[in-house]
Amino acid sequence: MPALYIAARHGAAPVYPHPDLEPVLRDTYGVTIWHEQIIDILAVMTGCDRALAEVARRALADGQRLPKLEAWFRKLAGARGYSTSVLDEVWEIVASFGAYGFCRAHAVAFAVPALQSAWLKAHHPAALYAGLLEHDPGMWPLRVIVADARRHNVPVLPVDINRSRPAYTVEETDAGWGVRLSLSSVKGISEEQVERIATGQPYNSLQDFWQRARPALPIAERLIQIGALDQLKSNLTRRDLLLQTAELHRHTRARPGTGQLPLDDTLVTAGPSGLREMSSREVLDAELGVLKIDVSQHLMEHHHRLLREIGATDAKHLKAMHPGQQVLVAGVRASTQTPPIPSGKRVIFVTLEDGFGLVDIAFFEDSHDDCAHTIFHNGLLLVRGTVEARGPRRTVVGKMVWDLEELAAARRDFGPQRVLDLLGRTTPAPTPAQPAPSRTLANGTAGAKLHPYADLQPAGTRSADLTRLGHTSPGSPDL
Repeated sequence: MPALYIAARHGAAPVYPHPDLEPVLRDTYGVTIWHEQIIDILAVMTGCDRALAEVARRALADGQRLPKLEAWFRKLAGARGYSTSVLDEVWEIVASFGAYGFCRAHAVAFAVPALQSAWLKAHHPAALYAGLLEHDPGMWPLRVIVADARRHNVPVLPVDINRSRPAYTVEETDAGWGVRLSLSSVKGISEEQVERIATGQPYNSLQDFWQRARPALPIAERLIQIGALDQLKSNLTRRDLLLQTAELHRHTRARPGTGQLPLDDTLVTAGPSGLREMSSREVLDAELGVLKIDVSQHLMEHHHRLLREIGATDAKHLKAMHPGQQVLVAGVRASTQTPPIPSGKRVIFVTLEDGFGLVDIAFFEDSHDDCAHTIFHNGLLLVRGTVEARGPRRTVVGKMVWDLEELAAARRDFGPQRVLDLLGRTTPAPTPAQPAPSRTLANGTAGAKLHPYADLQPAGTRSADLTRLGHTSPGSPDL
């Protein structure tokens, strides 16, 4: 239907099953789309009124009534002179609407905002992304919207206590209009605290921010962790600011009721404490935990080297692959759906986001025993499957899946060969998507020597809980 409609829209001659149906199908170029058209087709060809045609249309969804309905249609339409070939073609169109179809008003309700959004994305993309992030449509997690903004060269600007407002805003940068993340996006922040911070802007120091904005300690710590006070820290690290915030909190509690520090009070840790700056992975984990968005860099950037070594293909290059090819794809699980299908079998539909685009994957029942638990309990996935064509798009039928973070840990601790062993392969298979091989020594390392205590980790989880950052349809947790 879409292909025929678009072709006719661009000049191809519309095709009508019968000249009598041209008035019914003229405005959709001969393609049957609306419930109203089904009603009119039945009325025109059988001679019944539109009320009875609507009753017949509703019966299309009942498989037990379909044979009687077809016999009724063929008898009345045949009596009005329509040939068997016309009846066959029209009935095939009509019967297909038992599984899919909607009324014209319903479609218009989708089409109008879709066209408006497409126009905004073409001409004012930063404004569109700011609106999507502010109102959160729900189908896609916010980090997927941010990743799409990056792919369209729209800068995504971090939370800043002097620039961010309560809502997402657009801001002009050297690279064009960007989206400034809002104060309200910080986890756990109240409307009252957001309003105090916005009213008190600008701030010239951490102490100024603490005294006038009066944030709760956890909120101040989260703002520091995601870099919202970086413009105030000079030669300090974010860990220095966290240390100073704890000291400010202690001084404030020691003098309850005033809400201020005495003028002669000097912080013990006013200068650099010698604490190292947060690593890029720690920053990324903080952003995901506080904002649910990877702002400073895409989450998959930490795994690019591993993906090159195993020959994984990204969303951008998947489009050039042929149906039937075996492929490895990886990404952050952005959406998981398990809709009911007529056969009664269950299909898990997963969408991965890898920084280059979205990859749609279907896992059929024969793969569920091996794959379902990993899919639903991990946020970063590596999938082996077969490429299929859906028009110009490429999808993947998944056969096996791995926890990407587990593979990354195996590579870190034991070298690239361990990952290939886990995947059941003995040699890497580079693809055009990942052409650059990594340089490794004979012992499987890159030449760095691992300190005996380097495997010690801080208390708690090693990374953000990515399983909570994707959209999941009702019914999915049953697996």
